[in-house]
Amino acid sequence: MPSSSRGALVSLSLSMLLASLGTSIANVGLPSLAQAFDASFHAVQWVVLAYLLAITAVIVSAGALGDRLGRRRLLLSGLLLFAVACGLCGVAPTLEWLVSARILQGLGAAVMMSMALAMVGDTVTKDRTGRVMGWLGTMSAVGTAMGPSVGGVLLGMWGWHALFLVGMPLGLLAAVLAYRYLPQDQARTSLSSELGIRSALKDAPLRAGLAMSALIAAVIMTTFVVGPFYLSRGLGLDAAWMGLAMAVGPCVAAISGVPAGHLTERFGSQRMTFSGLGLLGCGALSLSFASGLFTYLCALVILTCGYSLFQAANNTAVMGDVDPSRRGTVSGLLNLSRNLGLIIGASALGAVFAWATPDVTHASPQSVANGLHATFAVALGLILLAGAIRHTGLAR
Repeated sequence: MPSSSRGALVSLSLSMLLASLGTSIANVGLPSLAQAFDASFHAVQWVVLAYLLAITAVIVSAGALGDRLGRRRLLLSGLLLFAVACGLCGVAPTLEWLVSARILQGLGAAVMMSMALAMVGDTVTKDRTGRVMGWLGTMSAVGTAMGPSVGGVLLGMWGWHALFLVGMPLGLLAAVLAYRYLPQDQARTSLSSELGIRSALKDAPLRAGLAMSALIAAVIMTTFVVGPFYLSRGLGLDAAWMGLAMAVGPCVAAISGVPAGHLTERFGSQRMTFSGLGLLGCGALSLSFASGLFTYLCALVILTCGYSLFQAANNTAVMGDVDPSRRGTVSGLLNLSRNLGLIIGASALGAVFAWATPDVTHASPQSVANGLHATFAVALGLILLAGAIRHTGLAR
């Protein structure tokens, strides 16, 4: 790979990694923030919510804006905004200041996420799209997964300020690489954002890809919401062993992302999307009957491999045939669908677990296991629905 392509890929990878890292790294610092600012849990919770809501609110508009103003130019602006916002977060004298800076950080992250996927087609040839999509999916998963562990180290060594300041030099590095190696913007389109979004959503396969992305993201989010309760309350693992068990899924995602991209390039996105859904279904079915740590981890590995394969194939299918003038818009829609899926997984499927396991604090191990089984039975239904949507989208 030419050095220019490697530099471009590093800048796009850092964009995805930092945006995802910003989602999870602040969580571990909430108790320290509550103490530092003498605030309640509900007040410091806005440090996390402000970032997520900012991303969700503007990510589609950010993609459409990149199509109009130039994707390279907008990515550079997003990286610089993210880096500056990290610095503002790190020196925040009040909680209100910190929440406001997190909103700015979320706006920068929305641009970074949408432009990173949109610029794959501008950066590499079409025959390499699958593996790059797989790699960027890996970076997103790694960023989300490493947040609590990296945050814990930074918090212990330098305090809560370091949770945010660490993003500043990395964001600036990504901006320098983007400026140096990403291709210049092409001629702008005069299509308005609203028309661009409406035009994109008229495509049935695209709508199917977005709906599947949301459903599968909800399933994966369930492992992060329900998993800790099953491992700690159901199996009796202490915090250290639970952390190691929780790391299995992200490690598998990191390892399987690039091979999933290669398989997509070799066998095609349509076949690999169904294969990924099949593995996801097997994993969810296994989790709905899991009993003990070994069977839980085996099912989690199957589920995560299926997710890596599905994500690489579906992202390639969604972005592969998009007109270059609409890549930013479609990338924004794809990221929005994933974010909405994460919210659905945390809220709706979390509610299923809460319904099946009332009073989880005092529930018996068997009751917690029953809650896990019920939740992933519902998750299996979502996977089957995703398969039906894929079949319907292809039939039109």
